[in-house]
Amino acid sequence: MSNDYSILIVDDVSTVRNFLHQTLVHFGIEHIDEASNAQSCLSKAAENNYQLIFLDIELPDGDGKELIAEIQKVAPDTNVVMVSAHSTVENVKDAIDKGAKGFVVKPFSPKKIAAILKKLMPEFEF
Repeated sequence: MSNDYSILIVDDVSTVRNFLHQTLVHFGIEHIDEASNAQSCLSKAAENNYQLIFLDIELPDGDGKELIAEIQKVAPDTNVVMVSAHSTVENVKDAIDKGAKGFVVKPFSPKKIAAILKKLMPEFEF
């Protein structure tokens, strides 16, 4: 079954974007965009109908947690999952309070990404 899921990966580190991109392709997701900063993330979120955005917490031009509110203004139906190397309880709680639907710690495994996809896109078929 083909799917029309669109996912945006926002991270300033290209190796992280590449790994996540490959992981999503492996799970059968065909529409994947990437952004390396907050500005690009917001313009892509406004132009496209993403089901999910993987958002790095630290971007060169902004704080990922602050960006959640901006994304919700331009794309209210999009699920945002925070991605960070720093999984302090504070960070996780703060991100969830601000509207994130999940939190992934770097380095992440394909298994962890699969769990997020199953949780946020239950009708998706792997």
